[in-house]
Amino acid sequence: MLKIRLPAKLESLEKFLEFISGSAKGKGFSEDRVKEIELVTEEVLVNIFSYAYHESPGEVEITDRKNEDDKLILKILDYGTPFDPLSLSEPELTAHVSDRMAGGLGVFFIREMADDVRYRRDGDANILTLTFSK
Repeated sequence: MLKIRLPAKLESLEKFLEFISGSAKGKGFSEDRVKEIELVTEEVLVNIFSYAYHESPGEVEITDRKNEDDKLILKILDYGTPFDPLSLSEPELTAHVSDRMAGGLGVFFIREMADDVRYRRDGDANILTLTFSK
């Protein structure tokens, strides 16, 4: 199991993405799929950096879980404000842009690009598990 833990700040984003892309490339994912994985995890991380820790600084931990198949399983953990991204409803994509409610597209893309997305709250921790196939 590989793990990285850094401050929940935009300055940490590049190191997180290097860790994630290294894990995906090490498992033989194509360059296009690696970019999709980076996009998904960047969306998750920027939301954590922006909203999870309101009153004091915090950290984010990402674990690349070992598995027997060719999947990449990332567990993203933070101790910020409880938030289940899967509780958001699907955005209305057929409506005109001016008629749509703001927000929600990031979670939509996460759901579309990852093969499986799971959230749970364990004590004080938000745990988001993302699974990607090649």
